[in-house]
Amino acid sequence: MAKIQIYDTTLRDGTQAEDVHLSTEDKVRIARKLDTLGIDYIEGGWPGSNPTDQRFFQEIKNYALNYSRVVAFGSTHSTKKNPENDPNLDALVKAGTKAITIFGKTWDVHVKDALRTTQERNLELIYNSVAFLRPGVQELFFDAEHFFDGFKANKDFALACLGRAMEGGADVLVLCDTNGGTTPMELCRIIQEVQSSLPDARLGIHAHNDSETAVANSLLAVDLGVVQVQGTVNGYGERCGNANLCSIIPSLELKMGHTCLPENNLSLLTGTSHFVAEVANIGAFHRQPFVGKSAFAHKGGVHVSAVRKNARTYEHIVPELVGNKQRILLSDLAGQSNILFKAKQYGFQLDKDDPFVLDLLSKLKDLESQGYEYAAAEASFELLLNRTLGRARKYFTLDSYRVLETKSDKNEQPFSEATVMVRVGGMQEHTAATGKGPVNALDNALRKALEKFYPSLSEMHLVDFKVRVFAINNSGAYSGTASRVRVLIESADQYSHWVNVGVSYNIIEASRQALEDSLNYKLFKDDQAKLTRAIKEAEKA
Repeated sequence: MAKIQIYDTTLRDGTQAEDVHLSTEDKVRIARKLDTLGIDYIEGGWPGSNPTDQRFFQEIKNYALNYSRVVAFGSTHSTKKNPENDPNLDALVKAGTKAITIFGKTWDVHVKDALRTTQERNLELIYNSVAFLRPGVQELFFDAEHFFDGFKANKDFALACLGRAMEGGADVLVLCDTNGGTTPMELCRIIQEVQSSLPDARLGIHAHNDSETAVANSLLAVDLGVVQVQGTVNGYGERCGNANLCSIIPSLELKMGHTCLPENNLSLLTGTSHFVAEVANIGAFHRQPFVGKSAFAHKGGVHVSAVRKNARTYEHIVPELVGNKQRILLSDLAGQSNILFKAKQYGFQLDKDDPFVLDLLSKLKDLESQGYEYAAAEASFELLLNRTLGRARKYFTLDSYRVLETKSDKNEQPFSEATVMVRVGGMQEHTAATGKGPVNALDNALRKALEKFYPSLSEMHLVDFKVRVFAINNSGAYSGTASRVRVLIESADQYSHWVNVGVSYNIIEASRQALEDSLNYKLFKDDQAKLTRAIKEAEKA
């Protein structure tokens, strides 16, 4: 099957999403990551529109890219200027890229209302701009903006726009569904008509996701012979986003037999998706196909039982092909298969008839009925598993704690103080600490009491703190301020991240449970690391 050009526009179209903001440095980091993945074209931005993009095109020259070609993006020249004196075209030339993409209007409504010019003048703008840029670049692409809407409104004019771009020397004519409203049925018919009218044209597709069809439209376009697919990582983009390359690339390679990335690079896809989300400071979408955390997660006991025997029963591809992995979740829907799978992950070979399995399953279902969420807090489950088996030490006992909140007219914020009474190996510590809020005060007091016994606790830090309110109780009534809450605390040290859970009607108590579990897990993890090192040293000896 054919090699399909993958054209990434995360750094330009992706930044038009309302929650995506990238600095020049961010863009450079993402561009280098996309090059490592093996993307063919990276659209760096519109050098004629803002200083950030101008700086990017200068900065990226300092890096040698192995696979990718950086592309500068801009529009046809102004209706009131010629190509030779148009600042937008001048900025494209000065960007110094080997490839340029230029967009032009192909919908008569835009020509009339946005450009406020005639159809004849618009055809001149397209031809003149493409012809002007052609001698100075190795590759030149024409984005036919709003092409599908334009075709439906005035077919002859939309096709004439493509024809003029082709005459000017465009290498690929990219058909854009800019408003994202074209159905797959319409798209197929229109592409076939374009191919009949311009049989020598090499076509591309640029789909938006306003009708939730951007990926489907892109795949159908390739099936019809399109050679270039434009999109963004994670589908970032204006309004509802752009076509998601994280779904398109594996679909093309694994399901349609095309080549998109260098050999063996598809397994880098999940890591790239997460990296871009991290740089963009956007939480990863867990249910995203192929690369999402939940893409190959199994919760129901029947499903888990099946995938343990043959993963194909509930997985459409092997997760590792895209750099993802299978996950077995724990919840009130869990069966014995879930317990057996998770136990095996932690090094326990258990039998389904083992009384321990039934006991743990019963505990799990009871706790989750109270609001505990072990699918999201696997560190707490690992502790529960090891405690039930007698494998986890009791590192400390919190005999009592008290948190005081004091508000006076002199203080803008309440004054928080926590007192704890902790026992470690027969010794008792009675300690107090202040903090920025009750949870921070409690955390400070616990650490102050414990770090003299366990210095490694100073290595861990809070990463995230989430509170979920269960406003409706088990009888279906609203509980108001008496609602049960679930607290998830994510912690980290220099080696790993982990999440612990606490549940109570009292938010401080729920936080205390999660905090205490997070400290215990750190100590448990350190013990496991020491044991592993000791075993390795013994084997060497």
